[in-house]
Amino acid sequence: MEVVSSITTKLQGLSTSDHASVVSMNLFVALLCACIVIGHLLEENRWMNESITALLIGVCTGVVILLVSGGKSSHLLVFSEDLFFIYLLPPIIFNAGFQVKKKQFFRNFITIMLFGAIGTLISCCVISLGAIQFFGRMDIGEFDVGDYIAIGAIFAATDSVCTLQILNQDQTPLLYSLVFGEGVVNDATSVTGLVSAYIIKTLYFGRHSTDREVSLMILMAYLSYMLAELFYLSGILTVFFCGIVMSHYTWHNVTESSRVTTKHAFATLSFVSEIFIFLYVGMDALDIEKWSAVSDSPGTIVTVSSVLLALVLLGRAAFVFPLSFLSNLSKKSPNDKIDIKQQIVIWWAGLMRGAVSMALAYNKFTSGGHTHLRGNAILITSTIIVVLFSTVVFGLMTQPLIRFLLPDGKSQSSTAVSSHAGSPKSITVPLLGEGQDSLEDLAQQHLNGGNRLRALLTTPTHTVHYYWRKFDNAFMRPVFGGRGFVPFVPGSPTERTSASITTPFQ
Repeated sequence: MEVVSSITTKLQGLSTSDHASVVSMNLFVALLCACIVIGHLLEENRWMNESITALLIGVCTGVVILLVSGGKSSHLLVFSEDLFFIYLLPPIIFNAGFQVKKKQFFRNFITIMLFGAIGTLISCCVISLGAIQFFGRMDIGEFDVGDYIAIGAIFAATDSVCTLQILNQDQTPLLYSLVFGEGVVNDATSVTGLVSAYIIKTLYFGRHSTDREVSLMILMAYLSYMLAELFYLSGILTVFFCGIVMSHYTWHNVTESSRVTTKHAFATLSFVSEIFIFLYVGMDALDIEKWSAVSDSPGTIVTVSSVLLALVLLGRAAFVFPLSFLSNLSKKSPNDKIDIKQQIVIWWAGLMRGAVSMALAYNKFTSGGHTHLRGNAILITSTIIVVLFSTVVFGLMTQPLIRFLLPDGKSQSSTAVSSHAGSPKSITVPLLGEGQDSLEDLAQQHLNGGNRLRALLTTPTHTVHYYWRKFDNAFMRPVFGGRGFVPFVPGSPTERTSASITTPFQ
């Protein structure tokens, strides 16, 4: 009887725990719906965006939960860096690569690499040295050199998720490509996109099932991220370039219905993940455990947060303006140069720190999301303050700043980058767009003079682009498919459209 009673008690405990989890998930999903609805209502508001809306709703919800629980808890779910990095971040970064205007991105690739690699290193050094200088004089605990370097790394990198929320690649394509590209450039690329393109092109999954095509694309995209993590490479950069490769090859190999489905499926997964992250961060910002560990030193928290914010501002300025100057030296056309107003926007738009910074801070200074060390708790709570302040204040001011400094932003998008939906954004314009970057124009620009070396030195990006397009057309597309490849599926919309065009009088 005692054994039966013990088993019954355990089952009741599990049942109670499961029910609590179901209740929490129901409330969280309801909050996600509320964020989407309120974000839609605030769509025309020049100050608010969905990330800030979700963050504020999360904070307000945290306050309510804190009051209801008697100060014991402030969140429905516990923040987990594993949940963030494994499930939430990949669809956001992949969709950004899948939807990115490739011409604009690769036209500015050298500048993006300067910002993403050298710039991040400069910012990390500035923040780390500043933290050693200031925190070493404050009574916040014992930290070694590795901890200070970690602080520099946590606050140096641009938050790609925040960038996606506040910058619009149609409105300010140059700034979007530079700031977002900087946020994802680290150390690796992916070939999984090419594998998926070859499989789908060769086997024609769509002849039997659109579901198989869509499922294979989604799973192969996720596989690229997990393989990179398995081999200790950059999963973020890998999945981003996997998105670019899939949009360039794989997307053109599937049936028309699969193209529409994948476009909206990837966008939806990315959208929900973004809202989830900001709502998650907002609720966790009031975690009573971390704040109780530093309740005796509010002045120290304010000081540490202020120092970190100042170092973020200084560290970003230390590379944006000098590297922009170096980038401009290699560009002969005034239209291609980054003027001072654009530099200010690039500096400002990259100041936000979000869920990436929080996840890295949790990973470094907590164990399983918990910490009882005063120094670590101070850094965690200061990170929360920096994230909230930078997301709300810098995020609120970014769009007004763009409108003030770059009032012709919309016209810039129409001249700098044509709207091309040979990528998943649309289905009507060739992948390269129109104008000077077409294959013929590039050939005339770089080869008529006969001096290929001079062309490479004077306009390296355009020259490399031209030769890449020749190689792409001659070798890559015949093997992996791409724009111009239309799989024949009996009874598909493509077949019916072709029939109506070829037999207009029937």
